Amino acid sequence: MSDGTIVAEETAAAGNATPPDTGGAMPDSGVVVPDSSAAGADSSLAGPGSGAAGPISGPAGQDAGRNGAAPASKAGRNLPAALAVGCALGFSLIAILLWAPKVLIGVIAVAIAVATWEVAKRLREADVLVPRIPLLVGGQAIIWLAWPSGPQGVLGAFGATALSVMIWRLFDHGLSATPRNYLRDTAIAIFTLSWIPLLAAFAVLMLLEHDGNLRVLTFMILVVCSDVGGYVAGVLFGKHPMVPHISPKKSWEGFGGSLVFCVIGGLLTVTLLLQANSMIGVLLGVALVLVATSGDLIESQVKRELGIKDMGTLLPGHGGIMDRLDSMLPSAFVAWLVLTALL
Repeated sequence: MSDGTIVAEETAAAGNATPPDTGGAMPDSGVVVPDSSAAGADSSLAGPGSGAAGPISGPAGQDAGRNGAAPASKAGRNLPAALAVGCALGFSLIAILLWAPKVLIGVIAVAIAVATWEVAKRLREADVLVPRIPLLVGGQAIIWLAWPSGPQGVLGAFGATALSVMIWRLFDHGLSATPRNYLRDTAIAIFTLSWIPLLAAFAVLMLLEHDGNLRVLTFMILVVCSDVGGYVAGVLFGKHPMVPHISPKKSWEGFGGSLVFCVIGGLLTVTLLLQANSMIGVLLGVALVLVATSGDLIESQVKRELGIKDMGTLLPGHGGIMDRLDSMLPSAFVAWLVLTALL
């Protein structure tokens, strides 16, 4: 045996050997290597309330607390911080809804402005130049015009903002410059406008009903039920991935937990808070599980394509404001639609 071979074997025994050159091919070890494009981009890494389907239990993602990082749950988050922030936000919103419901319009407006800024910033980091000023100003118009003008005000503000985005992006580099990626950037900007302020406006429209504070409280409780049910069932029982190429930690067991929690929550809240038929609660519970899960997956895919873990860093244990609104926004629209049609 040559000296070079002895050195190589000793180095390998110490765990520092360099594998032989295989021409770029990796030997078949039977281990599935996750898609590298998903690294850090999946919102299913969030703590409680992070997604309706819940994380898959197992060793994956349990090393987040090593090397000096904050203690993390199986879902990859600092669970104590996530719970503290979630409880503080929840109790604050409940207090506003019970004692000063109209204040919630201002809270929604601020949250939507921050969420829009977070998304626009992330998009521009990826060289998607969405016009931030029209999005921010138009988003506020969509929220605030819902108060005096109802759906007509929301629709009018949305149309005016969409047109402003098209014109702004056309000339944002001056009259003599040729627009670059105009169609892509404009389409994504209008998607952002629809995704955040337009969907949020339905929470304001719901709030303006005669029992609007209780309707908003009902839909918020159901989204929390969906998130908590998915998280608990996913951590305890999650084995079967739901949509692994979008959100690898979401499981069918977690989705089942979301469904059970949300239907029970719907029965109780619609019956006790809204004094309505319990079957409306069942329908609303099922609908919100489906749409809350879809909302979380939509943001997961957006973050996956941008190669990021969170939209922002404002909320410890959660990420950004948008990371907390991903399930709420589409759920606001569906809750408004169901309750308006059936109550």
